[in-house]
Amino acid sequence: MSELSHYRNIGIFAHVDAGKTTTTERILKLTGKIHKTGEVHDGESTTDFMEQEAERGITIQSAAVSCFWKDHRFNVIDTPGHVDFTVEVYRSLKVLDGGIGVFCGSGGVEPQSETNWRYANESEVARIIFVNKLDRMGADFFRVVKQVKTVLAANPLVMTLPIGIEEDFIGVVDVLTKQAYVWDDTGLPENYEIKDVPADMVDLVDEYHELLVETAVEQDDDLMMAYMDGEEPSIEDLKRCIRKGTRDMSFFPTYCGSAFKNKGMQNILDAVVDYLPSPTEVDPQPLTDEEGNETGEVATVSVDEPLRALAFKIMDDRFGALTFVRIYSGKLNKGDTILNSFTGKTERVGRMVEMQADERNELSGAQAGDIIAIVGMKNVQTGHTLCDPKHPCTLEAMVFPEPVISIAVAPKDKGGSEKMGIAIGKMVAEDPSFRVETDEDSGETILKGMGELHLDIKVDILKRTYGVELQVGQPQVAYRETITQAVEDSYTHKKQSGGSGQFGKIDYRIRPGEPGTGYTFKSVVVGGNVPKEFFPAIEKGFKSMMEQGVLAGFPVLDVEVELYDGGFHAVDSSAIAFEIAAKGAFRQSIPKAGPQLIEPIMKVDVYTPDDHVGDVIGDLNRRRGMIKDQEAGATGVRVKADVPLSEMFGYIGHLRTMTSGRGQFSMEFSHYMPCPANVSEKVIAETKERNAKK
Repeated sequence: MSELSHYRNIGIFAHVDAGKTTTTERILKLTGKIHKTGEVHDGESTTDFMEQEAERGITIQSAAVSCFWKDHRFNVIDTPGHVDFTVEVYRSLKVLDGGIGVFCGSGGVEPQSETNWRYANESEVARIIFVNKLDRMGADFFRVVKQVKTVLAANPLVMTLPIGIEEDFIGVVDVLTKQAYVWDDTGLPENYEIKDVPADMVDLVDEYHELLVETAVEQDDDLMMAYMDGEEPSIEDLKRCIRKGTRDMSFFPTYCGSAFKNKGMQNILDAVVDYLPSPTEVDPQPLTDEEGNETGEVATVSVDEPLRALAFKIMDDRFGALTFVRIYSGKLNKGDTILNSFTGKTERVGRMVEMQADERNELSGAQAGDIIAIVGMKNVQTGHTLCDPKHPCTLEAMVFPEPVISIAVAPKDKGGSEKMGIAIGKMVAEDPSFRVETDEDSGETILKGMGELHLDIKVDILKRTYGVELQVGQPQVAYRETITQAVEDSYTHKKQSGGSGQFGKIDYRIRPGEPGTGYTFKSVVVGGNVPKEFFPAIEKGFKSMMEQGVLAGFPVLDVEVELYDGGFHAVDSSAIAFEIAAKGAFRQSIPKAGPQLIEPIMKVDVYTPDDHVGDVIGDLNRRRGMIKDQEAGATGVRVKADVPLSEMFGYIGHLRTMTSGRGQFSMEFSHYMPCPANVSEKVIAETKERNAKK
């Protein structure tokens, strides 16, 4: 077991295509974990091991690897960059102590970098910045540094400067030590020399060195006073100050290089050791009660404390279910019994493994600070706390965004139903932002996710991994019907056919109810014209008819029925007769009460950069949206609006086009509102046509 101060739990995150996975590959190569580097564009990288990842050249699920550098143990998580998989980034950040934000030297600070940066700020994760791809056309290190300040409202502390740019990029200057690292043309990371700073860069390096020292000594009052008196601080003192400032997120040490060409990677690894916090230096996770409120206690990172761990990812692979766990305190050994504080059930730890992407090494024990996987846990889900049964506790839970898009699916062949059910069950356990439900109205299976690519990949995984071919339908909107006018009416049900007949007469009022009340029934009959024992039958008769409205067969909402009089026959009246009378009354009176189609309205929250606010608001108005609020933030504007669900299909694609890929949105159901006449007519016509085909 390594000493806790020698642990570094770090994540690598950035916009799609900034070079995260390539950076991870280089780290593994440098630390001796792999001997041949796999390239993303060849579909051979270590951490992108899913078929879909290799094919599309993108990372879909975060992968964990462990390696060693200068006696320090790194647990590295390579996260996806695509906006549809942000939940992977979010839950990885939740269990990490530090991160490397990778930015493309030519692309700069891109939209997904902003989202991930925001998540990292919320999770209070210390970061260093790596400006990658400086060998590419159009690369500009200083422009990216400026963007970090303006777009992310962050403070980059430049630690290395590039020597040459684009195809002339040959190495970096360490601003702290004023030494130049120059690589040769072999492309091997170990083939570099340490030289003097090139003559044409001396002034620039001096300028940045002075800036670095001034920023660093602000972290220590005594050093600052000495520096102002003309005393130059030692490298050790400066490193200590930079470490403190990085941990407090006062600034972010910023490095440059080219992961693909193996230039500048050693400096990054040294920076992880020098500046990113160990598990003991991070604010401990707060403990919460069952409702999720903080109790004031924290999970102190220490081997001597009781076991506290968080399950942050479930993965199903060829060996069975894997539960990824970050251990905050205590020790965990093979054969231990642990308590899941969410379910209240205990489970025995059978096998524990250290992950190398999809390879695994068996472990007999693990301790505070470790990120490991447990094989074969039965009832554990993402966000559950695992702890010592004698010391139950709950760590702060994870909150996942609501899905924004849904599609209806059905297996192509009859036998696929059961197979699909089992497969989707496993996929829902793995990915908390992927949901499934059965539409009560249509009986269809509805898959919900974070975006079109997200659901595309899920359908692809079902087909390839689980062998389930699906028919994917158009999403359907759950319309409803209601009434707009009050009606007073009477209905008599009589039937005479030898022996006792049926008789029931009701006088009633039907009127629109308050929004959200559904169906309410009351009786004000006095004098016993309708005996009390028949009231439930009348209520039941009306209620059963509310399932299907008269316009297009959608359920009816917000209707009040009041029974005020009626008549009965001593022999022929029965509960069934009054129930039939109520059904007849519904059919007779609802068409007279101004029936109307109502549609679901969604509460939409759009995040957009400042320069696209006008386009976004104009587009929401075209979608029949009502703008409710606008909030300006450091990096953009949040627009809140109420928009009909039927107008929101495919919105994410339009939003990304309008905002050059930088916009994001979330939506949830708010309430029902009447449809405009043109929409109503179209829906009724389409529904009747669909029903006629059935």
